[in-house]
Amino acid sequence: MQKNMEEKKKQIEEQQKRVDERMSLIKNKLLVLSGKGGVGKSTVAVNLAWALSQKGMRVGLLDVDIHGPNVPKMLGLENVHLTGSEQNIEPVSLGRNLKVVSTAFLSDSPDTPIIWRGPLKMTAIRQFLADVNWGELDYLIIDAPPGTGDEPLSVCQLIKDVTGAIVVTTPQEISLLDVKKSINFVKQLNVPLTGIIENMSGFVCPHCGKSINIFKIGGGRRMAHALKIPFLGSIPIEPGIVEASDEGKPFLSSDAETESRRRFNEIVDKIIGNG
Repeated sequence: MQKNMEEKKKQIEEQQKRVDERMSLIKNKLLVLSGKGGVGKSTVAVNLAWALSQKGMRVGLLDVDIHGPNVPKMLGLENVHLTGSEQNIEPVSLGRNLKVVSTAFLSDSPDTPIIWRGPLKMTAIRQFLADVNWGELDYLIIDAPPGTGDEPLSVCQLIKDVTGAIVVTTPQEISLLDVKKSINFVKQLNVPLTGIIENMSGFVCPHCGKSINIFKIGGGRRMAHALKIPFLGSIPIEPGIVEASDEGKPFLSSDAETESRRRFNEIVDKIIGNG
């Protein structure tokens, strides 16, 4: 028993060393999280990674939402599997500058649930960080599941120098209450807060251009101001965002000049300015 424990400890130490080596080649490690589900966090993570790659940045997108990974669907990468050796996993390349890894790539079917307890989640995330051949990157965007559970905690514990956390919310009070928990979670782990993004911030009518505040508006900005946290911007609801995600395309990949596209690009420019 003692021998097995010592071997396990040594294995974990060796993996952590590989994590440190892999992460040392990445300039910026950004964690995208939210206090609750349904706020469009994965949409933000996917389009942020896409936008950065289109600006010539070398980008990795790591989806650690183990029980509900949406990144492959949003990028048209369903039924894709990882390749490589035991300690050198190759990420999936999407274009010249974007590499993607998701727990969904481990499943035989998109309909098959992954039923893991906390320790198994930690092991999987450690292996992604230790063994994926990211190479040199300007940005690693990490899409975490909602809440403050095992996945974001594991990321923050394993990566010793997380550059920052981006917290996604919607304007409603119920969402803002949960977001405060995420902000306190990040602060307790001494991870810098890159800022807050308010998603679903009003609806821009595609016919008349009038803005309708379906879920209120401005709650994220007011919270950021009250907590002295950078406010990165707000993104309105647009049907094109949903349609693009269902078609497996980042909505920013469209050439259409929309209000959401303009505001998201402004957010990207702020993040690059902080990087």
